[in-house]
Amino acid sequence: MRAALANSNVSDANARSVAAALLAAEIDGRKGHGFSRIPSYAGQARTGKVDGMAEPEIIKELPGALMIDVKSGYFYPAFDLAVERVPDKARANGVAAVAFHRSHHCGVLGHHVETLAEKGFVALVMGNTPQAMAPWGGNKALFGTQPLAFASPRENGLPLVMDMALTQVARGNIMRAQQEGKPIPEGWATDAQGNPTTDPEVALREGVLLPVGGAKGAALGLMIEILAAPLTGSALSTEATSFFTTEGEPPAVGEFLIVIDPEAFAGRAQFQTRVEAILESIVAQEGARLPGGRRAELRKQAAEGGLDVPANLVEEARQLAGQA
Repeated sequence: MRAALANSNVSDANARSVAAALLAAEIDGRKGHGFSRIPSYAGQARTGKVDGMAEPEIIKELPGALMIDVKSGYFYPAFDLAVERVPDKARANGVAAVAFHRSHHCGVLGHHVETLAEKGFVALVMGNTPQAMAPWGGNKALFGTQPLAFASPRENGLPLVMDMALTQVARGNIMRAQQEGKPIPEGWATDAQGNPTTDPEVALREGVLLPVGGAKGAALGLMIEILAAPLTGSALSTEATSFFTTEGEPPAVGEFLIVIDPEAFAGRAQFQTRVEAILESIVAQEGARLPGGRRAELRKQAAEGGLDVPANLVEEARQLAGQA
C-alpha cells in the first residue's frame, strides 16, 4: 500500500500515515475502509484531486481549540498532528476541540478516537461526506453518510469505541460490493426514483442512502453537517465531490473533534469506576454485548494468521506501485 501511494505523487510521510490507517481498518474487519481504498486514493493523488504532498498546518489556535488546514490532502496526517497537540490542551482546559478544514475521507473514525482514549481521554469525532442521504421526507440527497465515533477509556483492556455512519451503511461497503460483483441488501439504498435497489452500481451512481432510525437519524445528520462544515469552514455535503472518483475538484469536507479530560470533572478514578459499572451491567445480561467487542479477537487473528485480501486488489496495488 505504501509503494502504491508513493508511486502516485504521495510523500513518504503521508504514504506511511495513510497505509497504517488502511491496514488498521483491514485488521478490524472494516474492509470498505481498508485495502479497497488504494485504487481511489492513489488515483486521486495522480490527478491532483487529493494533494499527496500536502503538509497539514495549524492556522488558528486558542487555549482550548485548534483549526487545522488539511490543504486538500489526506485526513490521516492531519489527525496525527492533532494527536500531538490536543492532549495538552484538554489537560489544561478540561475540554479541547479541533476543526479540520479542507479535508478528505476520514476512514474509520473509531480508530482516531480510540487513540485518544488510550491516552485517558473521552473523545467524540464526526465528519460530513459527499451527499448521499436525503432529509427526512425528502427524496434528494442533501447530507453525507455523516460518520460519528465516540471512545471512552477503560480501566483494563481496549477502550470502549462506538463508530457508525448515520446511513444504514457506509458508502465504502457498497463500493466493496461493487468491486466484488455482489448485490447489496434491500434497505440500504434507493434508486433515483426512490425505489429500493440491490444494485451497488445504481446506489453509488444515482441512488439515495437511507438513514438509521428514520427521522431521528436524518436530524442527527443535520447536526453533523453544521458541526463539520460551517464550523470548520469546509464544503457542504452538496458541494463536496466524490471520494471514489478521480475527476473533479478536491472534496474539501470537514471533521470536528472534541476531547474531554475526565480529571477536570468527576475525576479520572471515579469516572472509570462508574464506566466499568455500566459496562459490567450490560455484559451481565444474557445475549448483550458491548459495541466494538470483536476488535480484540480480530486483531489477535491478524497478528497470528495474517490477513486475507482479494487477489485482484493486491494485483491492482502492485500495478500502481510499478511492481507488476
